Amino acid sequence: MRLKRLQSAMEYLMTYGWAILIIAVVLGALFQLGVFNAGTFAPRAPPGACQVFRPNGPNSAHFINLEGVCNGELPQYVGVFVNPTTTTSWSSYASASNTQILSGNTATITYWVYPEAIGGNNYCALAVSYHQGCSQGAVLCVDNSSGSLRPRFENWCNDGTPSSGPTIQLDQWNFMAGTLSGTTLTLYLNSYQYPAITLGAPSISSTDILNIGIEDGGSPAGVGMIAGIQIYNTSLSANEIQYLYTEGIGGAPLNLQNIVGWWPLNGNANDYSGNNNNAVPSGVTYTNQWAGGYTPP
Repeated sequence: MRLKRLQSAMEYLMTYGWAILIIAVVLGALFQLGVFNAGTFAPRAPPGACQVFRPNGPNSAHFINLEGVCNGELPQYVGVFVNPTTTTSWSSYASASNTQILSGNTATITYWVYPEAIGGNNYCALAVSYHQGCSQGAVLCVDNSSGSLRPRFENWCNDGTPSSGPTIQLDQWNFMAGTLSGTTLTLYLNSYQYPAITLGAPSISSTDILNIGIEDGGSPAGVGMIAGIQIYNTSLSANEIQYLYTEGIGGAPLNLQNIVGWWPLNGNANDYSGNNNNAVPSGVTYTNQWAGGYTPP
């Protein structure tokens, strides 16, 4: 009798074991894709749902306000950038030329980035870049020059990268920010503030060009997603940076007087700061399957 029961149990396992294993694999794959992430089912704001309204026209600072769905709803889409990590040729980026976004030596750049692959010894990948030529400009990017991914801020020839502290994680969303005030650079990763770095004689020129997804130095790039880019013509405080982080990936600008560019990449590369600095995408795609790896702050 016991042998018959054992035989029946073995037959049951042989019959249904593969089905159970397949179900487990499928559930694991769905979990990795973020299907069970609460953000997957959260309300999504359509492209252009929130924007800065400037009644006196672009670059004006009087009576500006936010219009639309600006309560921090998650975006429907984010930008996908797929650039080679071993060559200097680029296949996806967005650019805005012939427009003045920043000048002087005071600026803030913030954005959300989801790196999937970064080339070895790649010192500036998945970048938000406003520069042209040596010794000028402002670039915030993912740095891999030391084998550990950390934020990097470039004033082109004047570069700042933390040598210690938390690292950027692959296959999940990271919030990065960099502020420049004179020669003082401060970098942030999620809720962490790195020690300040002193740069030499930084400057930003009105002839610089905006590039999203790449920087203009000829280095290999990276594969990943970018969302929620904000550029300010002032150095935001640590509390303001923390506020932008806690707003999450769908957050609106904090300082409307000083926001000069805002590219959510929610289905297009338009500038929603009211300054009409729209970028022209090349090889950029947009996905609504981005919530995996995102945990609201």
